[in-house]
This record gives sequence, structure tokens and C-alpha cells, in this order.
Amino acid sequence: MLDANLTAALKTHLEKVSLPIELIASLDESAKSSELAELLDEIAALSAHITVSRDDDEHHHRRPSFLIRRVGTDVEVRFDGLPLGHEFTSLVLALLQVGGHPPKASAEAVAQIEAIETEHTFETFFSLTCQNCPDVVQALNAISVLNPKVKVVAIDGALFQDEVEERKVMAVPSVFLDGELFDTGRMGIEQILAKLDPDAAEHASAALAEKDPYDVLVVGGGPAGAAAAVYAARKGIRTGVVAERFGGQVLDTMGIENFISVPYTEGPKLATALEQHVAENDVDVMNLQAAVKLVPADADGLVSVQLASGAALRSKTVVLSTGARWRHMGVPGEEEYRNKGVAYCPHCDGPLYKGKRVAVIGGGNSGVEAAIDLAGIVAHVTLIEFDDVLRADDVLQRKLRSLPNVTVHVSALTTEVLGDGEKVVGLTYQDRTTGDLHQVDLEGIFVQIGLLPNTEWLEGALDLSQRGEVHIDDRGQTSMPGVFAAGDCTTVPFKQIVIAMGQGATAGLSAFDHLIRTSAPAEAATASV
Repeated sequence: MLDANLTAALKTHLEKVSLPIELIASLDESAKSSELAELLDEIAALSAHITVSRDDDEHHHRRPSFLIRRVGTDVEVRFDGLPLGHEFTSLVLALLQVGGHPPKASAEAVAQIEAIETEHTFETFFSLTCQNCPDVVQALNAISVLNPKVKVVAIDGALFQDEVEERKVMAVPSVFLDGELFDTGRMGIEQILAKLDPDAAEHASAALAEKDPYDVLVVGGGPAGAAAAVYAARKGIRTGVVAERFGGQVLDTMGIENFISVPYTEGPKLATALEQHVAENDVDVMNLQAAVKLVPADADGLVSVQLASGAALRSKTVVLSTGARWRHMGVPGEEEYRNKGVAYCPHCDGPLYKGKRVAVIGGGNSGVEAAIDLAGIVAHVTLIEFDDVLRADDVLQRKLRSLPNVTVHVSALTTEVLGDGEKVVGLTYQDRTTGDLHQVDLEGIFVQIGLLPNTEWLEGALDLSQRGEVHIDDRGQTSMPGVFAAGDCTTVPFKQIVIAMGQGATAGLSAFDHLIRTSAPAEAATASV
């Protein structure tokens, strides 16, 4: 199954396996079971520490599936399905970690994991096209390896559709803890531990409150925030980054083909590279923290950023790079059926709607690309665009209109999401030309209508545009002295990763320049005395 290049790379990785592990397969007569058997045999052939066995009588109802177990111990992780696509990295890491290579986690996280005394079972439903799922699968696998009281199962939802429907899984990743829904969406080790330990947030808040003031505090961990942090830290000044999730909107981006000098990459891969680059510099990164208020400089010249946890961070300068989020339709039923048929990531959740009817809301590049991708999976796609023409590139429109299972409605306003109390069953839209209302029966709705800046918390503190974007000048300066901004939360006309990085660098350098200019008189006065 693996090509020569992948086999060679995997063999190199497996040299890190130092303890004997066994791959225990539960198979049936299906083609997918044959593929899994072939994959496991190929893996075992690459390392003397790995063996393969069969246990079709095992009390496990999903097949194909397999267990990775450290021989003679209870250290194990399970995959139900074939962890290929985005999950191949999860498989490789699981092999290494069960095989003795330590998982990557902070000392604080390791201590928290090892202190878990209650036995738990996590089940994660993923899809092979989901770029958010590997983070969750890998985080839970690492927790299980560090503490075998926590058992984990990663389940390919596309292979087990009956269970997906029975358990009402309509978005991935969906995580169940001991049979009950734990959470959906992207999560890392810290987020999972915080949800397991109700006192974790309080402890984190107390630690943040004791932080010394920064020279530059960056709020937001996307491309703009990472660039600002790196450029500031390289000046040798005290730099911090506080973010709800490091990587920001990039984490939800599938293919990136216009990042200059890199012909193709994917959002999660770029986000990991950003995080690693920041970590190589002297930057204090505070993740999983939401900013709620910006307070102007006090008598000591320190600007405060208040956090949802109750803590406050102080800094001589601040760079705002809070990015943007998916825009919602704002119609009845949307929030009620979010993750119950209303979705925002076609790459992640598309495979769950195989053979079903879906709608895509939005006729820009994102919407048309989503419709094209979904058309290869689902039974039928209805694309609804408010404008009287599609706004996507012409090449995408031609591809879309060549597909036999796509219907396009322009001059159409979505008015309501319809559901049966548990899941989406349709939507209504108004023909803006005639005023007539129409109903479309379907099982899924993918919203692709642009982005909103994450700036509500800045209202009243800074000058914002009518769209809620932070007004900046060519140096990234906002209306508050010492506060700069960069990226998609600002009035910059083009929302692109490469532009956000450039803006972040500008804001970081501008913050440093501000520090030099505002501290120079005081230093000069001291010297003259």
C-alpha cells in the first residue's frame, strides 16, 4: 500500500522504536480489511520490534480495526479503520510512542496526565480528509500512552456509517468520553486536560496573574501573531503571546497554494511550523486564553489585557492579531443545528454526508470549491448565492457547472434552517427576484460566506471600521498609543496569510520602535543627572 518514498521515510522513523510492540488486527472479509492487513504487514516488515497477529474473536464490534500494544504491558492505542490520509501521521506517532519514544508534552501536562486515577475510555470519530482530527487523535493517544488508565479509540466515521447515525455524529472530530459526548472540534492535550480537571482553569489563571509585565504582548497566535512575536523577540525584549488556539484560522485551511516559495502546504502543517519557529525564540506562549478587554496605559505606562479566565496581563506595548472566524448566516435554526447538520468545514465533515443531499451557502471561491469537493461524495449539492452572479473564479465556475449533481440558485436568500429536533432536514430560501419562498429537503448545510474579525472585545477601546476591523496606519499603529494590530482583524484590504505575516512583522518592529522612542527621554534624563 505504501509507495517507495513513504516506506523509506517510515522505516527511518521506526528506528526510534525501542520496545517490542504488537499490531493485533480484527478483520472480516471486506476489501478494507484486506487493505489493513496489507498495511500492517508492511509496517511490521520495517522493524524487528514490531509483530502482527490476528484476534478476530476479540470482543470488538468494529472491523477492520487494530490495536497497537506494548508487549507485556497495558500500554495501547486503537484505530478502528485505516488511519491513512491526514491520520497517517497519527499512526506513525502511535507506533513510536507505544514503542517507547516519549510523547511530546510539557512537564506540567505530563504531571497532570500521570495524576489521573479514574479509568476512562475516549472514542474519537474522525474523517481522513479532516485537518483538525489528527490533533485530537494524537493528543488522546499521547495521554493514553502516558497513563494506561485512559483508553483511546480512533474511529473512521466514513467506514462505520451506521454507528455515526446511531450516535448522531454530524461533525468531526467528535469525542465521546465513557459513552457520552465530551466535545467536538479541534483540541490539544491542554484543552482535554482542562475539561477533565475543573480546577485547571483556576490554576492557570492564578499563574498568569503573577506574570511580570512584557515589553511586547501579542494577542493572537495566527500567522500575524507569530511573525510579530518572532520579530519582537529577536530584538532581545520580553515578548509574550496569548492566544485562544495557536495557529488561528490557518488550522481550518486545507490546501495553501499561493504562499510564495512554497508551491503547496496545508494549514495544520503551516501552523505547526509557526509554533515551532516561535518556540525557537525567547517567547512566553500562553495558549487557550481568550482576551475580553483592552485597558489603556496606566500611570506606569503599562497597557492591560484582561482575559476571560479573570487574569490580566500587562505590557509596555501590545500587538493585536486576533484574526477572524467563519461568518454565520444569522437565520433561525442555524445555532440550534450547528454540528447537527450545519457545518463550516466541508473537508472535515463532508465524508459524513456520503450519499446524502447537502447545500452550500455562498458563491465565492470557498463556496464553489466546497460544492465541487462535496459533489464527489454526496448525492446532490444545492449551492445558494445571495448575489445575482457567482463570485468565484471563472475556472471554478466552469468546473462547477459541469457537474451533474449540482444545482445553483443565485439571487437567493437563505431564510431558515429546518430540523426535526435532532438534525437538519432542510432549509428555506427566498428568491430575491420574485419574492417567492422555496424549501429544499436535505441532510447537511455547509456555510461558506466569508469571515468576521474577532474584535467585539475591542469595541469602545479602539477605532473600528463599520465591519468591525481595527483601523491601522502603515506602521500598524491603532488609535491607542502603544497598541498595534496586524492581520485579518485589521482594515488591510486583502485577507491573505502572506500579507498577515508581513503585517505582523511590521507591527512587531513598530512596537520595538515605539519602545525606543518612548523610553529614550527618561534614559537621557537619568544619564544627565
